[in-house]
Amino acid sequence: MSKQVIEYDGEAVGVVVPDKDRLKFLAVKYHVWDLDKQHFHSADEARTAIRHLLAGRGGQSQRSHSAGFAA
Repeated sequence: MSKQVIEYDGEAVGVVVPDKDRLKFLAVKYHVWDLDKQHFHSADEARTAIRHLLAGRGGQSQRSHSAGFAA
């Protein structure tokens, strides 16, 4: 595993970095801050969590917690 930049809609929103046997997401944009420091099995799993998070917000920056994506 190596670090990877995670993009959403053509914009870098964070990176995933190896952390033990998983990947830790580090947010670099406020609209995905709720996922900061959460662990995922893959970069694709992190991208899916981002899509679900942002779909639930309708593009707004309000704070909410996505269930089922934290490890």
